[in-house]
Amino acid sequence: MKSSKRSPKITFDMVRYLILFGLLGGLFIHSFCQYGIMNQVIGFILPKASAQVPFVSSNNGLIPDWSKMKFQDMIVSESGNVTYPSVRGNQTKTWQAGQSIGDFMELGDFEDANLNLEKLNLRAISQALAIDLDGLKLDDFGIIKTQTLSDLVKAIPELANQSARSVAPIADFFRQMGISTNQRIGNVANYYNLDNIPLGDEIDLSKYKLTSIPGIENSSFDEFANWQDTLISDIPGLKDLSWNNFPNVPEPDLSFVGQVDLPLGDIEANRIRSISGSYQEGFNVPCNQNNCVHFEASGLGQTTGAQWISGKVQKVKGGYGILAVANGGLEPTGRHPFGKSFKQVVWDIDESSGSVNTAMFFRICKTIFFVRTCTPYFIGPVPFINYHEKDPIIFGSPSTVPD
Repeated sequence: MKSSKRSPKITFDMVRYLILFGLLGGLFIHSFCQYGIMNQVIGFILPKASAQVPFVSSNNGLIPDWSKMKFQDMIVSESGNVTYPSVRGNQTKTWQAGQSIGDFMELGDFEDANLNLEKLNLRAISQALAIDLDGLKLDDFGIIKTQTLSDLVKAIPELANQSARSVAPIADFFRQMGISTNQRIGNVANYYNLDNIPLGDEIDLSKYKLTSIPGIENSSFDEFANWQDTLISDIPGLKDLSWNNFPNVPEPDLSFVGQVDLPLGDIEANRIRSISGSYQEGFNVPCNQNNCVHFEASGLGQTTGAQWISGKVQKVKGGYGILAVANGGLEPTGRHPFGKSFKQVVWDIDESSGSVNTAMFFRICKTIFFVRTCTPYFIGPVPFINYHEKDPIIFGSPSTVPD
């Protein structure tokens, strides 16, 4: 006997319910995307980014632990480029998100920062990091690639009285130039017209030990010609050298300190008691826009209620000279409590957790046609210190607060 199955009967009421559920589902999905509910849910599920530099806590504020800070660990999360004129025509420097600033920034970018990187030498770095200089090649020291014979003698004066034949790379350079190697290096530097011929153009620097030029490890970088144009990554070990080994360590400016009082989100608009800005516009730049993410500070006198605006939402004028046009002449608003080497910028604020994430931004500086010039501080963001409500914070100078 055959069994029969009845098809379910679709009634008019069932059709109405299906249509209603479809409409409600569509509205929910629309709201999910349109009003950011999805972002809030994802943000709740995923952990917040907590990358930051190691710091030391004090009553005055959180201070970076310079012994654990190094260029290698300073990773930018936004790509960019700068084009500038030079004696060789226009040049462009490009960097990619995920790169260390040590890979594309140069010694000269920090010349005004009072870190005195140029006063370091290879011996100091090798001793700090236990680097065997005998195991390196001449071309590992990028500064050598553009040096002429005269440049080398000025940077390493003891070379002048040595016979060329006792210094292998210079002996080979002389042979390449058709010059006898029996002469003293200083005499050739003085009496032969070699000032426009870098050694690296005539000999293969990778064939020689770094220490084949005696005394090279003892000369500070600023003794060499055009030292400002040398990449940090072209100085052996410099990317991995912690900042406490620099001739000068950034000193926090304690002239103006306070507390993180109240982190506030993007519903805030038109904030006028700002203590953030730039060297060019001053550090009381109001936020005259609808989105003024910021935190309110507390402290002595008028400090309470002062606002540090997020550089993620507000840009201000920066830079000077020819390079001031980079990035449209703008940089994120912020302050400089640790000096000119970088700008501290409030980046992300989370009201629910009461947290304020800050970032470092860097700039490129050049001397172009004998005139000093710098871009705005727009290279970054590089994770810096994360603060929470009631944490002490260093603002640095100036200490002015709008009424």
